[in-house]
Amino acid sequence: MKLGVHKEDDALYLRLDDSAIVESEKVSNGIILDYNLEGKIVGVEVLYISKKWPKKQ
Repeated sequence: MKLGVHKEDDALYLRLDDSAIVESEKVSNGIILDYNLEGKIVGVEVLYISKKWPKKQ
């Protein structure tokens, strides 16, 4: 499992395994799921993270 934050894109990406991504689906505003050939979720992308989780003061 790998977790990445892309500040330039304001996105967080969680990769669950290394299998090839064959399909992606937007399931909610700013939430994209990546699927492998077997239909299993292998990645989750969360966009606009600075708006969803603002920095604590």
